[in-house]
Amino acid sequence: MLVLRLTDATYTDMVAHALDGLPNEACGLIAAIPGTDKIDRVYRCGNAAASSRLYEVDPLDHLKADRDAEGRGLEIVGVYHSHTHTDAYPSPTDVKQAPDPSWHYVLVSLKDPEPVLRSYRIVDGAITEEPVELERR
Repeated sequence: MLVLRLTDATYTDMVAHALDGLPNEACGLIAAIPGTDKIDRVYRCGNAAASSRLYEVDPLDHLKADRDAEGRGLEIVGVYHSHTHTDAYPSPTDVKQAPDPSWHYVLVSLKDPEPVLRSYRIVDGAITEEPVELERR
């Protein structure tokens, strides 16, 4: 079974970005050392949709993240975004937008007072939750 591994710093960065993005959804990309599922870097991206109900990773931010990751020997392995009013579960729009079946799709729900982070794989419209392990440093 695939597991998404986060450090305290990568977890905190995604949750902080979700909170900073309010009232809109926040989004970004995550990168890992090739062949691993340990997230090494989080790339905060602008939400080109500027919406509290959907996200669109800003294309220029995506390009910058790709270039930076490549320069560090990393690869983009997924996307994260926040849900400002709903649970941390992919919406029908999220499923339609899922570009790569090998990616991690991380959601941060801000519906409740305590943010909730969960990760999924989306393959041919099928949603499978994957465990998230937090590595304390």
